[in-house]
Amino acid sequence: MYLMYKKVFQLGVSLLLAFGLTFGGFCQNAAAMTTEQKLVAEVWRIVDRTYLDDTFNHQNWTAIRQKVLQKPFKDEEAAYAAITRMLQSLDDPFTRFLNPEQYRSLQVNTSGELTGVGLQIALEPETGKLQVLAPIAGSPAEKAGIKPRDRIIKIEGLPTEKLTLDEAASKMRGPIGSTVTLVIARDNEGEREIQLVRDRIALNPVVAQLDSSSQNMPIGYIRLTQFNANAATEIANAISSLEKKGAAGYILDLRNNPGGLLQAGIEAARLWLNSGTIVYTVNRYGVEGSFEAMNSALTNDPLVILVNQGTASASEILAGALQDNGRAKLVGETTFGKGLIQSLFELSNGSGLAVTIAKYETPKHRDIHKLGIHPDKVVPSSLVSLDQIGTQADAQYLAAVELLAKNKSVLAGAEELNKESGVRIQESESRT
Repeated sequence: MYLMYKKVFQLGVSLLLAFGLTFGGFCQNAAAMTTEQKLVAEVWRIVDRTYLDDTFNHQNWTAIRQKVLQKPFKDEEAAYAAITRMLQSLDDPFTRFLNPEQYRSLQVNTSGELTGVGLQIALEPETGKLQVLAPIAGSPAEKAGIKPRDRIIKIEGLPTEKLTLDEAASKMRGPIGSTVTLVIARDNEGEREIQLVRDRIALNPVVAQLDSSSQNMPIGYIRLTQFNANAATEIANAISSLEKKGAAGYILDLRNNPGGLLQAGIEAARLWLNSGTIVYTVNRYGVEGSFEAMNSALTNDPLVILVNQGTASASEILAGALQDNGRAKLVGETTFGKGLIQSLFELSNGSGLAVTIAKYETPKHRDIHKLGIHPDKVVPSSLVSLDQIGTQADAQYLAAVELLAKNKSVLAGAEELNKESGVRIQESESRT
């Protein structure tokens, strides 16, 4: 997930306090450096001051800078290559350089729309292999049957082990109507070649509907596909609309949601919580920050969250916050397990830099990186089409409906007690 900044030099005071960053002088004479050397030094400086691991993967970070800047670079591409090699020495797939085109694409991915095949991808932390986090609903990739955890072996015949994450994403984007060929591998299955026709990918992150089929209560179903800049606003609109239609319980579907913006995850949690910690962040100095609920919950109706192996990053922050605060029960499968936070910095020439600056912990101080969040009720994924998600054909959805119905009488009793005593009962006690 990302914290977004225009330039590293424009970081606000609140962030400096939250993550304990200090900015010292820069020892090399900048006036004597070429433009390309200055760019490399700029990257080095940001990593030096913000990177989570203060051992820099157990290496002398200053010595690396001195070695890289020993002689001028012939052009910008040579500087980019040097930056990439420098960052690769950290052995962190989430800390990476983005050329100007890749940086613009990532900005679009978190705020608007794009044209491509509709895949959310990541590098598997332990193996470094290119892996599908989730296909975007309704996209060419989803229609072709590509699934979370599938591995992308080749793009247009080029082995992906030779590509960075952003290079892979860039190769799969392109004009509407053009084609791209992928080789996909899945556990216990052989490799297969898939040809996809690129299309416009809608990034509206929320699908909402009222399910009145249950005899126990009308259920507001909200599916969130990613945490872009519009996510919290769209969830709020969905809750408001469903409340007016008479929803008495909610199912929040975070399956195959790969995350996105950290702040969007926090704001989404505040829509369901009146009090309590949402997430703790821990930086390289061990300084712990936290984000709290702000008495802004839009509903106190019971809530069940659907999760699976494609639920990652900001999705895990939201699911962990509501689970630990007793506001919701989780149904489905253990989540992906990405517990690191990246900041996205714009560099002086319009390129970008993603840097792992902190790790997060759930309100009960669970570190879920590479472990994931375990659901309260385990229900394996069933093979359903896009049209069947959130219907009677969806086994995980049916389990969530059953759990809401099972808890209805208990919840009603707690609410009556709350009214009679005049004392507010915390969600951790009244919503499970």
